[in-house]
Amino acid sequence: MLTTRFVNGSPNWLDVGTSDIDGAISFYGALFGWQFTSAGPDAGGYGFFQIDGKTVAGGMQTTPEQGPPSWNVYFQSADAEATAKAVEQARGAVLMPPMDVMGEGHMAVLADKAGVPFGIWQPARTKGLGLATDPGSLCWVELYTPDIAAAAAFYNAVFGWETSAVPFPGGVYTCINPAGSEDMFGGVVPLADDPVESASGAYWLPYIEVADTDAVVAKAQELGGTVRMPATDMEGVGRAAKLTDPYGARFAVIKSAQQQG
Repeated sequence: MLTTRFVNGSPNWLDVGTSDIDGAISFYGALFGWQFTSAGPDAGGYGFFQIDGKTVAGGMQTTPEQGPPSWNVYFQSADAEATAKAVEQARGAVLMPPMDVMGEGHMAVLADKAGVPFGIWQPARTKGLGLATDPGSLCWVELYTPDIAAAAAFYNAVFGWETSAVPFPGGVYTCINPAGSEDMFGGVVPLADDPVESASGAYWLPYIEVADTDAVVAKAQELGGTVRMPATDMEGVGRAAKLTDPYGARFAVIKSAQQQG
């Protein structure tokens, strides 16, 4: 389970780059009850989505040259420079080299062997997200990739991640946990096995915990979002749906089974 007791290799930040930050603020505010607070005049328009003063994500406006609107997942690193070097040694790529972020921490944007972008955050004053797994916050991440074995080897070399095969009706799901910890925070799914994702290419998908999946799906459509996968029950896991916001950023929502009990 994802918590705010972040350890090296666990997801510790999430943000969206969008073509319309004001529209995204309106959409996610109405969908999840998020409030947006600017990070200040020196932050280039970056700000924080919050619930009751606790940060659940970041966001900023981006240009077409920076790529299409998307959600970006960051993982904790004790040493951003060393992690960037490990990525290169594992035949990934450094898309944005490590940089200091106003004394709050160091970040970098990297890519795995399949070209999937992800971020790293080396905490300083800002440790990471202020809320996780509660309704309205990040609870799970999922990597869609053409080669599970290659992805597992890459992220093990970079972060020390461990994987485990969890059986479910109809197949096996590959779960991820940090080195030395049994707290699973995500999964790896082969692109070819998922008709929703196979046409869109490899990427990281964040899941937001919700109190009512069906209500959130209906609200997202009302607000101009798109349903990529309708609300679906997954035995022992919960009820999930895949969506895009009005600007094309993909995300998922889930009412987890553990939240129901």
